[in-house]
Amino acid sequence: MTTDTATDVFEEHRPVLLGVAYRMLGRLADAEDVVQDAWLRWSAADRASVREPRGYLVRVTTRLAVDRLRQIKARGETYVGPWLPEPYVTDYADTVPDAAERAVLADSVSLAVLVVLESLSPLERAVFVLREAFGYPYAEIAAMLDRGEAAVRQLAGRARRHVDERRPRYDVDPGRRRDLTERFLTAAAGGDLEGLMSLLAPDVRLVGDSGGKARAPLRVLESADKVGRFILGAARKGGVSDATFRFLELNGGPAALVLSGGKPDSVFQMEVADGRIQAVYIIRNPDKLGSLAAA
Repeated sequence: MTTDTATDVFEEHRPVLLGVAYRMLGRLADAEDVVQDAWLRWSAADRASVREPRGYLVRVTTRLAVDRLRQIKARGETYVGPWLPEPYVTDYADTVPDAAERAVLADSVSLAVLVVLESLSPLERAVFVLREAFGYPYAEIAAMLDRGEAAVRQLAGRARRHVDERRPRYDVDPGRRRDLTERFLTAAAGGDLEGLMSLLAPDVRLVGDSGGKARAPLRVLESADKVGRFILGAARKGGVSDATFRFLELNGGPAALVLSGGKPDSVFQMEVADGRIQAVYIIRNPDKLGSLAAA
């Protein structure tokens, strides 16, 4: 296999590798580093002996991501305020024609699920990602992680129960989510508290991620009254009303990218159920918005 062919093969599988690494780490910079390390392993490998390049590359990427995640957890880094994954641009609506497959991919990369995955062990997370998002058989996952198949099945069951217990149930219809997001932003920009409150579920939660580097709540807000008043207060201070908005697909669902002076300022994404907004996610940490400048 020539160098050019090796590059072509790797680039063909790069989106899958980045998808695995991002779901494992929740951070694009870390995921891209892992994929780059996988390329170095691939370029130095005896590629003539590799019978199935995709499986080999996924195995290498997964092991590198497990090692990276262990390092992150061992450092015990503290984070100022609530943590959310770095926004990840997806285009499943345009590139994945099968509705069922699209729903699985979107769910596996959603902000709500990735937050839950943070509480799994690195191996549990790897097994969950490979099984639930990419549909790998247990035997292949066992080979990728150098574990017995029975052990992998136990890890998968434990991870699935953990995620099911903690993952909220939301409406995944993108049209409904976008409609409520647009109405939410219109009401906020117009200072319409009554209109805003009509969109919010009574027990709505607002999770704001700033990393201590921008204005955002340092704890999760709960209840329609607290969330509505916070949003209107932020709008009056210039956080929403003087900004421009661009809609795009992030983490498998519609989201609003807020631009200030043409630069990314924040991301809003809503989770909805029963016609009401159940959760509001706001990402304002500038370290997590750089990749959206060209989105």
